[in-house]
Amino acid sequence: MYLITNGRIITEEAILEGFDLLIIEDKIERIAMQGELENDEYTEIIDAEGGYILPGFIDLHSDYIEHMAAPRPTSLMDFHLSIREAEKQLISHGITTMYHSLSLYKSTEYAYKPIREPENVRKFIDLIEQTHSSKHLVRHRFHARFEIDNVEEIENLKAYINEKKVHLISFMDHTPGQGQYRDLEIYKHTVRGYNDLSDEAIQGIIVKHQQKEKVTIDGIRELAEAAAENGIAIASHDDDSVEKLDLVQSFGAIISEFPITMDIAKKAKEKGMYTIAGAPNVLLGGSHSGNLSAAEAIQEKAIDILCSDYYPAAMLHSIFEMNKEYGLDLVEMVKLLTINPARAVNLDNEIGSIREGKKADLLIIEKINPDFPVITAVFVDGKLIQKTNYRI
Repeated sequence: MYLITNGRIITEEAILEGFDLLIIEDKIERIAMQGELENDEYTEIIDAEGGYILPGFIDLHSDYIEHMAAPRPTSLMDFHLSIREAEKQLISHGITTMYHSLSLYKSTEYAYKPIREPENVRKFIDLIEQTHSSKHLVRHRFHARFEIDNVEEIENLKAYINEKKVHLISFMDHTPGQGQYRDLEIYKHTVRGYNDLSDEAIQGIIVKHQQKEKVTIDGIRELAEAAAENGIAIASHDDDSVEKLDLVQSFGAIISEFPITMDIAKKAKEKGMYTIAGAPNVLLGGSHSGNLSAAEAIQEKAIDILCSDYYPAAMLHSIFEMNKEYGLDLVEMVKLLTINPARAVNLDNEIGSIREGKKADLLIIEKINPDFPVITAVFVDGKLIQKTNYRI
């Protein structure tokens, strides 16, 4: 049992001051005025030292594990080591539930990643599944990012779904000339960032990808139906038109990842979809692809969820940046990382907010130097996973 005292508790509705929080086993047992909760010799007192007490962060989209497993194009680390070392980092950034966004990607001529080979993806899927019944720090989940030109992987993806190993599925199309790369000049710039290729070579890549075979609409619908039958949330990726939103909703998609423009983000919201942007976008002041500004979209209430995308530290700092620089309510900003993603994947009855009876996934956040947020304690399922003491 733990009694957390002397903190500011951020609930879905407000910031509570002068309250204590009692954890018994894996649940939030009580929230009461300071001094009201009795504790016995088995209760450990945790002093939040005036810091914020938040729910643990839920990251729905991150390819961080790919970087941990393959830090260089030719370097493939041991996968078990990668996932165990990755979760240490995730905990330190407040991420208590991670949807590892592994790519079922067919090919690319300019940015080959060995981790995306089918046999390597399968190994990671199995490792993620194994964490559920062995010692671990965070909740590991599998977000299947299915590139729609990867026709050969359809049957494998169906098998992963039927084996209950998929927890979120997104349909992606990175064909140049639409979506994220609707501006071909940005696409060419991206390619040049990986390899020194001639204009002719890049044009050849563009033509090849524009002409490649893709999964049919019926094929996508079949995968989506299998996902729905298994209670798996469905997302669309890089939505760039109302027509695409209509199409993906017909498949049962309830999440729009990285809508390309403000108008499309607002349209997705109007249609009842959850919208996701990358937290690094907030810190960088805009998209690395020249698309939607996450900070502007949050101010316009066009974004529901922030994910780490590729930089886990951005989760914590993005919400405090929005509070400090734009004056947005911290309670609402916390929802971008907690209850909103929980609702999008149907976990809001268990996690995502501080409420009696819910899982005790909690963070204590203090500020240093003088306004820099740091995580000083992390609880997952009621266990104190990490305690950090900053010194003078």
